[in-house]
Amino acid sequence: MNMQNTTALSGSAATGDGSGSTVELPTDGDQATHLAGSSTTGSGSGSGSGAAAGDGPADQSVQQPSSAHSNNTTNGHDVKQNGFAPNNNGSTSSNNNCALDGENNRENNGGYTGVHLDKSSQEIIRLIGQYLHDVGLEKSVKTLMGESNCYLEHPSATKFREHVLVGDWSKADGDLKDLEPLIDNGKTATITEMKFILLEQKYLEHLDDGNPLDALHVLRSELTPLQHNIARVHQLTSYMMCSTNHDLYQRAKWDGKGITSRALVMERLQTFMPPSVMMSPRRLRTLLQQAVDLQTQNCPCHDMAWQTNLQTVSLLTDHCCTTDGFPMQTIQVLTDHCDEVWFCKFSPDGLKLATGSKDSTVIIWDVDPYKLTLKHRRVLDGQAQLNVSFVSWSPDSKLILVGGTEDSHELFIWNVDDGKLVVKFSQSLEDSLACGTFSRDGNHFVCGGQKGQLYLCDLNGTLIDSWEGVRVNSVAFRADNKTILAADNHYRIRGYNFDNPRSDFDILREPHPIMTFSINAADRLALLNVSNQGLHLWDIEDKCLVRRFQGIRQSNFAIHSCFGGLNESFVASGSEDKVVYIWHLKREEPLAKLAGHTKTVNCVSWNPVYPSLLASASDDATVRIWGPKPTGSSATTESDDCSSSSSSSSWNMT
Repeated sequence: MNMQNTTALSGSAATGDGSGSTVELPTDGDQATHLAGSSTTGSGSGSGSGAAAGDGPADQSVQQPSSAHSNNTTNGHDVKQNGFAPNNNGSTSSNNNCALDGENNRENNGGYTGVHLDKSSQEIIRLIGQYLHDVGLEKSVKTLMGESNCYLEHPSATKFREHVLVGDWSKADGDLKDLEPLIDNGKTATITEMKFILLEQKYLEHLDDGNPLDALHVLRSELTPLQHNIARVHQLTSYMMCSTNHDLYQRAKWDGKGITSRALVMERLQTFMPPSVMMSPRRLRTLLQQAVDLQTQNCPCHDMAWQTNLQTVSLLTDHCCTTDGFPMQTIQVLTDHCDEVWFCKFSPDGLKLATGSKDSTVIIWDVDPYKLTLKHRRVLDGQAQLNVSFVSWSPDSKLILVGGTEDSHELFIWNVDDGKLVVKFSQSLEDSLACGTFSRDGNHFVCGGQKGQLYLCDLNGTLIDSWEGVRVNSVAFRADNKTILAADNHYRIRGYNFDNPRSDFDILREPHPIMTFSINAADRLALLNVSNQGLHLWDIEDKCLVRRFQGIRQSNFAIHSCFGGLNESFVASGSEDKVVYIWHLKREEPLAKLAGHTKTVNCVSWNPVYPSLLASASDDATVRIWGPKPTGSSATTESDDCSSSSSSSSWNMT
């Protein structure tokens, strides 16, 4: 049985788009099509509702089959072959709609073109014919079917649809009896289900018309004797108590009597029809949408926020997002640090970059979004003993939180605009404050380390609350500004809520140590750098591992990865093999491998506003700024081929 999910209206009522429906591809037997009969009088065109007929029914104007094929047929269709019977040569033909003798056809049909169409060509013509019919080009349908000697659908199916759409239930029931041998080989359960669907609509329309006695008759004399879907029968019975039509529509979740609800009924009934009898509604659109979806899945640089469909893409070219503006080559090397650079981070407004180094300095750089260059602004070096291992920007891009290694018991908040120290925070000389971050609203910050403390503070450095015994190496605030995520030495990420009552709970667990992690802007995905494992993507709502990205080399170093690119459709990470890796969020294999550093790449940061810019910090004491290739440039990278044949979205946001 060919079950197909469709959303578009069928026949003359097909007004919906239907492009998002998922359709199971039919078997060859279901998709076979027919040539018109050798003695067809008239044009062989579709009728007003899509029938492949001339001035009369097709079975009256077609040469009768030979006696070898006359047995075991109903309405011109073989009972077990859904309208097709094998001929002596092993091929298939239709007793009703296909000419069995080309010579006779040439003699008897003055309109015969001499074109012999294979099975695929006939199916394509049927698809085109259905589309032309749906958009109202009936003359074109008539010409196409007449010239190609193909048919659109079985005439009994056409009558069945017409009677359903006008609500002539007695005739529709008679049509269904004619179609029985062609539907699932006449299987009783299938036919019963179709009858039930018809009677259900008939019953509801009687109620809508205010004829409860007629509705009761349908319920008792027609629906109940079917002994099918008893639970639904009981539910239908309860609708007799509806006091108003509006109440009926709400309880039954029904659109009321009319073409809309009947068209939906017809769509349900069509799922039982083999394509040789009647194609599913708007089949061509469905196939084209499937092609667009497949091209979208295969697009290496696809912007996931862009919903591709038949209205937003061109069918004349393959879909592929352009790599113009994608950060694929080094455009600037920053060499102002004199030792290993452990961290880099663009500000939320995209106009500044902070870099932190083992040389105890933090350098602030200004970003020129038009020239795609960075310029040295100032050095924050007030604490000579602090080897900078992390920085965190406030949401307004005015403050920066700076911390050191595991041995550091202090952290600092600087005003970036004037370079002044705002807060110097320290609770105990025994503390380890090696990680920290601002809250999403910028009113608090949280910090912690490997000696067993987690502190929540305000922007004045005043301790609000603490959680003892928590050994963490990476923290993040969730969007609710209450929940703090922390990676601990038990290979977990746990959630901590300082509200009253306080609570803590597991988010996820890995089999190896979690060195660092980051959360995307949508507060749904977590990117984990896992010791000796590489880069893992987790869904923190469903608490499931989504993807293991391939290529990165990581042992026990703290490497910081990031989300980024257009609509955060990509992720990037450094690696111990001196390469910057970029992946599409939906693919495990790297999209690009950016070479240039000479030692381990410790941290990467993607500009959140200008996605053409990516920064990477390395043990080679440099920070590299990656940007797009100039137009016509012959520069190369160790990147995978992600060229495009057409431009669908632009990376050049400047």
